[in-house]
Amino acid sequence: MRKPCAPLLALPLALALAACGDQPVSTEINDGTFGNATMNNSLLQMGAVSATQALGQRFASEVEPTITFPFDSAVLTPEAQATLSQQADWIRQFPEVRFRVYGHTDLVGSERYNKGLGLRRAKAVVAYLASQGISPARLEALVSYGETRPVIPVVAPEERTRRTVTEVSGFVTGRGAPLNGKYAAVVFREYVAGARREHPRNRVIATQVAPDG
Repeated sequence: MRKPCAPLLALPLALALAACGDQPVSTEINDGTFGNATMNNSLLQMGAVSATQALGQRFASEVEPTITFPFDSAVLTPEAQATLSQQADWIRQFPEVRFRVYGHTDLVGSERYNKGLGLRRAKAVVAYLASQGISPARLEALVSYGETRPVIPVVAPEERTRRTVTEVSGFVTGRGAPLNGKYAAVVFREYVAGARREHPRNRVIATQVAPDG
């Protein structure tokens, strides 16, 4: 009786899979974000999450929204400018979206003085973002929490509390409702970007050849 040859054919395949390591091939195809755009769009349509909230969560997860300041100062440090440049790069991707900058101070000084200082810090951020090509009409620095929301509630200089926080505040007015084409355009760009993933590189598997060929 003729013996089946399936094991012989399976051997090269097994060796090739072993050379790829323990990771399943599916990990090269799906990085864990597949389907997020559809899920977010469904949640928006059902009213489970607003367009502003969805973009705000994404902004906070992909870009550092907070910068800090020296004591009693609204001057942007080089580190703060680097962070704001990253914020500007993100903001440029979404011309439909408005942003608001909140200024904060530590608990040193009077409440009135600190409220003005927090507002100056917020305005310094808006001015820097505008210098990076962001339309001032999309930026707002009208809100300052002064010393009312400290990160560290101590009556002493505290850098983590001397900060501004950039947040998504809504959509540009006069261009339709967020779900009437505007957020759909954002979602569509996500689908396009997701389709441009780099193809996994082929692995070269070294084999040994017997001396007699």
